[in-house]
Amino acid sequence: MLRLIEAIATGLARKGWVLRTGLSPGADQAFHRGACAGGGRVELYLPWSRFQAHARLQGTAGQVRVLPAASPAAHELAARFHPGWEGLAADARDLLARDGHEVLGAELCSPVRFVVCWSAEGSLDGAGLYTEGTGQALRIAHHHAIPVFNLGRSDVHL
Repeated sequence: MLRLIEAIATGLARKGWVLRTGLSPGADQAFHRGACAGGGRVELYLPWSRFQAHARLQGTAGQVRVLPAASPAAHELAARFHPGWEGLAADARDLLARDGHEVLGAELCSPVRFVVCWSAEGSLDGAGLYTEGTGQALRIAHHHAIPVFNLGRSDVHL
């Protein structure tokens, strides 16, 4: 699955798409690798500045824009989409807040055209996925009527 995600990102990058990711282990890092391999522009939305620093590819500074922490507005947005927000630790809140930036951009006003992701449940709206960032991103995308291509579904065709 990670090879497929990397290939999708490479293809989109070669077509001139700006690709957003949060650099979490797994799909996010595969998406980052693929985007950079395709020579595309990447926006990295991180929960804190040193998050997964070892996974950042060297020699990509000109094509990678980094937002090193989620904004206060992203935290407010995240609280609206996570039912257990008050019970979360600060680092978990930071992780979930940056998902808003991944979907809506640095200023939270430039939504992506679509979301490519993988979850075992194949969710399109993030309902019930409260322990991971993918669910948070899907809830935000669903609220903004952004199409989702979840590779965990058998009916996805890219």
